[in-house]
Amino acid sequence: MYDRILVVCTGNICRSPIAEFLLRDALQSKGRTVQVTSAGVGALVGDPAYETATAMMAARDIDLAPHRARQADVAICRGADLVLVMENHHREALTDIDPAVRGKTFLLGHWGKFEIPDPYKRSQAVWDRAVGLIDQGVADWARRL
Repeated sequence: MYDRILVVCTGNICRSPIAEFLLRDALQSKGRTVQVTSAGVGALVGDPAYETATAMMAARDIDLAPHRARQADVAICRGADLVLVMENHHREALTDIDPAVRGKTFLLGHWGKFEIPDPYKRSQAVWDRAVGLIDQGVADWARRL
């Protein structure tokens, strides 16, 4: 069973914090106590979640205020039982950080065979699409975990 899940994107201020909080909530609603964290392959270390991400999650009564971006490193990668990434290039970047992570790293959109494009500084339509894909990926994984 997966007790420690790491969600990864680029800056760790948009997609991965959203997915982290949504996946944690989804698993807790199933009665699972799982540690879900996030990091970035090019993190804006110490930054809070991006304002659009914060606003979109606040509309769902999810508070991203506690989040601070952190850089994926060997210790963070090895501490996870399962690593979920937004795009295939994140898997490659993590493999450069720690080759041992390769076998436990999957797309958040693995089951639906999709990547989640970066909405950072893009239109609301792009954000809506990204969050919709995150919702789908989280739901697909939550059913299987």
